[in-house]
Amino acid sequence: MDILDAISPIDGRYRGKTEPLAAYFSESALIRYRVKVEIEYYIALMQQLGCVDQPIDTDALRSLYRDWTLQSAARIKEIEKTTNHDVKAVEYFIKERLDAMGSTLPRELVHFGLTSQDINNTAFPMMIKEAHEAVMLPAYKELVEKLESLAREWRTIPMLAHTHGQPASPTALGKELMVFVYRLKEQLDALAHVPFTGKFGGATGNYNAHKVAYPQFDWRQFGDKFLESHLGLKRQQLTTQIENYDHLAAYMDGMRRLNTILIDLCRDIWTYISMNYFRQRIKAGEVGSSAMPHKVNPIDFENAEGNLGVADALFTHFSLKLPISRMQRDLTDSTVIRNLGMPLAHSLVALQSLQKGLGKLLLNESKLHEDLEENWAVTAEAIQTVLRSVGYPNPYEALKQLTRTNEKVTAQTMAAFIDTLEVTPEVKKRLHAITPHNYLGYAEEI
Repeated sequence: MDILDAISPIDGRYRGKTEPLAAYFSESALIRYRVKVEIEYYIALMQQLGCVDQPIDTDALRSLYRDWTLQSAARIKEIEKTTNHDVKAVEYFIKERLDAMGSTLPRELVHFGLTSQDINNTAFPMMIKEAHEAVMLPAYKELVEKLESLAREWRTIPMLAHTHGQPASPTALGKELMVFVYRLKEQLDALAHVPFTGKFGGATGNYNAHKVAYPQFDWRQFGDKFLESHLGLKRQQLTTQIENYDHLAAYMDGMRRLNTILIDLCRDIWTYISMNYFRQRIKAGEVGSSAMPHKVNPIDFENAEGNLGVADALFTHFSLKLPISRMQRDLTDSTVIRNLGMPLAHSLVALQSLQKGLGKLLLNESKLHEDLEENWAVTAEAIQTVLRSVGYPNPYEALKQLTRTNEKVTAQTMAAFIDTLEVTPEVKKRLHAITPHNYLGYAEEI
């Protein structure tokens, strides 16, 4: 299929950005993960039962998923046309390959005692876990590193703050970026504590078939060890036919929090660009507007915000829907969970757009200086607070009258006001030293 024929931009317009996730979330990838679970279970089961006299050629068995090809996926899809069941098609494929290999291993131990959800509810968590560790986590960390680098570069740049869209006590540009670094690191740390878990316990989660066939074994202990040692997952101890999805929902919620923070960042940077605090590097040949030649639009931040919004909508639906299933199971999770790669892909597109946008920012320090100089009224907080500390009567009210009755408060206005105050020369000296450019608190240090 040509990317121009793709229905979703994830596999079309953005294919170059999202392709790393294809190895985890494509139809072929899903089938491969199912084969992996079946093969690893087959090996562990034969070792548990000790029913094979000759040594097991584990390398040959594992080659069925390690040496994966699209031809293998296509063969399983062909079998599925007959079975009308995707996981059963995997079972038949493995048996078919065992025959082709001339193996004498017992065929009926393939998929022994399992339901399809024992395969799906371990395959999908592995997909998410490995995609997160290999693709998503490095991308988030790379963005955090970029933001932290810019924050340190601009740590001493004073900036007029805006609360409620109005001029407020000054801050430092680097500190404001560092707020996002701090928030993202906090949420990445919280996300790291969400375990990747799977369901493995037979048709209704009780190992019914296993226990009736081999009552001498502790199958719960076997399942715990199998998931941890072979699949890198933690087994859910109490389930219905399907996994509980609570930890997967927590993962989705964690990803949504990360993305919500990034939407906040996109909107702030977009606004700073509109205020001319930042300019953007121009790339030769690029067009900002089809009609207005002068335009250089903040498209990278807009693209990121849009894709983050789509991702968060999907994350929200998954986290609210997947943990709910009628009685021991219904099929509503099956069609939803196939879309797991979509919110990750939209997130990945957004992360790359943000990286590109941040790399194009050019600091317009003169505009930041100009805005501070135009807003001497923001020193009123500092002056009234110093006056409070020395017991001056009604300082808040005095500054309120000054800043609200004057059309514009300038350096000269504030200096003249300070000179009228009945305070000691030392206090006046402290007050005269306060400017919008140095009233920053600990902004540079933190």
